[in-house]
Amino acid sequence: MTSGPASAPPSPALTRSLSQGATDLPLIEQTLGAFFDAMAARQPEHEALVSRHQGLRYSYRELQTASKQLASALLGLGLVPGDRIGIWSHNNAQWLLMQLATAQVGLILVNINPAYRVSEVEYALNKVACKALVTMARFKTSDYLGMLRELAPELSQAAPGALQSARLPHLRTVAWIDAPGQADEGPGLLRFSSLLASGNAADPRVDAIAKTLQPTQPINIQFTSGTTGFPKGATLTHRNILNNGFFIGEAMRLTAADRLCIPVPLYHCFGMVLGNLACLTHGATIVYPNDGFDALSVLQAVQEEKCTGLHGVPTMFIAELDHPRFKEFDLSSLRTGIMAGSPCPIEVMKRVVGEMHMSEVTIAYGMTETSPVSCQSSTTTPLEKRVATVGLVQPHLQVKVIDPESGAVVAPGVSGELCTHGYSVMHGYWEDVEKTQEAIDADGWMHTGDLATMDAQGYVNIVGRIKDMVIRGGENIYPREIEEFLYRHPAVQDVQVVGIPDQKYGEELCAWVVVRPGQTLTEDDLKAFCKGQIAHYKVPRYIRFVSEFPMTVTGKIQKFKIRDEMKQQLGLQEDKTA
Repeated sequence: MTSGPASAPPSPALTRSLSQGATDLPLIEQTLGAFFDAMAARQPEHEALVSRHQGLRYSYRELQTASKQLASALLGLGLVPGDRIGIWSHNNAQWLLMQLATAQVGLILVNINPAYRVSEVEYALNKVACKALVTMARFKTSDYLGMLRELAPELSQAAPGALQSARLPHLRTVAWIDAPGQADEGPGLLRFSSLLASGNAADPRVDAIAKTLQPTQPINIQFTSGTTGFPKGATLTHRNILNNGFFIGEAMRLTAADRLCIPVPLYHCFGMVLGNLACLTHGATIVYPNDGFDALSVLQAVQEEKCTGLHGVPTMFIAELDHPRFKEFDLSSLRTGIMAGSPCPIEVMKRVVGEMHMSEVTIAYGMTETSPVSCQSSTTTPLEKRVATVGLVQPHLQVKVIDPESGAVVAPGVSGELCTHGYSVMHGYWEDVEKTQEAIDADGWMHTGDLATMDAQGYVNIVGRIKDMVIRGGENIYPREIEEFLYRHPAVQDVQVVGIPDQKYGEELCAWVVVRPGQTLTEDDLKAFCKGQIAHYKVPRYIRFVSEFPMTVTGKIQKFKIRDEMKQQLGLQEDKTA
């Protein structure tokens, strides 16, 4: 399989912030199951998956056999194409088996955030009418089965597959992910190992159903973060995520010789598309270092499995680089990977390239609703572009930057809202026509809500969220610009900047700073560092030193929580007249 850059810089120079991706490689017009079967036939004995914390290894043939056996078992539960089945779990081999098995027989896999608690999982399961759920029993302080019993006490009396619950009216079956030798979790609950054993890899129904499926059919539902109202179920098709995984892998120049370490959560597009599908579309090997993120296990996995690629959000790379044992590990096998999920600090990127040997690391940008990647740098993107932009538009897609008020495409270098068009735009929000139409306009453009600029070559720079932009005394301030500047201070390990209400200026800047281990830093030090280097109105009025930021399981910083805490600390109210 040939590999190449994500796209070539448009030529001649753009006169408007509108860019079209390359089209030299055709889109894949197959289902995920059909494409995976062809890959398994091509290289059956090649290693497909290493789940280190479980001690499990699968070749492509073994993964194919197990996924078909599971698909047969799911049909045995009475599920039919189009039914929804939830997965509520951190990273493990069973997650990948579910991803492949559901695709084989047209079931829609519903990714449920492992951080969800009782009311959130109740909402998610009912919103999309899940008939079955596969879950971890528990993880650290999360008792998943305990939460389900709280929602559905009937679990204790029901026979497996016959659950009837008032609060979860659609759910019939709960299977829990067990390990060899684990005691039963009680009546009503099905062991995943027993479920798998009930299937038949040669079940003729599996291939018969597979032949009836279309690439444009939904295959996956992922809930948006829901920071403003209830989460929405972004519904993605075979065509959406299979092609996105393929072109992501192309940008990384993946081949069957690559081994990708995936410490990011599978329930999120970063893990299941940029990770699993980028590998499976190129015959590469997937390596899970652990069930949840742990910097030491990542370093160990890279060294012992000779990984050539590593994914992560910036906070993960920072944790790896600053681990006390970092210098003990041989990371020389690394070549590529993806840094994404939140803005990538320039100084962190330089350390990843220099100290982790990831000279071909790429930056990716996107959102769940676009499967997810719209823009990505390639392994040949000049370093200065890799650290300052999110690269070029992906193949077979278009991106444009528009004036949020008028909708007109802006000139290169002018900031506006980034919009995406093409195969990657989601099928829609599950059973929510109104919200779908708010997000996707009549011409099929997905409005991201992100502020961006595009240069004359087509390189895109994300400057913030429209809602994150701070307006101080009439000045528009983009927090990311301030963050990038503060990262230059040698004692700053991580920093987040938000706007908080101010009676005089409408909003003032606040910076939360994590100081490097062994370093000291004061508020006066940081303000002196800013003086004369950035405009006075960009110097944060409030500076707080913290040990960590509030964040989602995927490592996305929850800036609204920083804002809320600061408002509470300072006794502030929103200025309704601003």
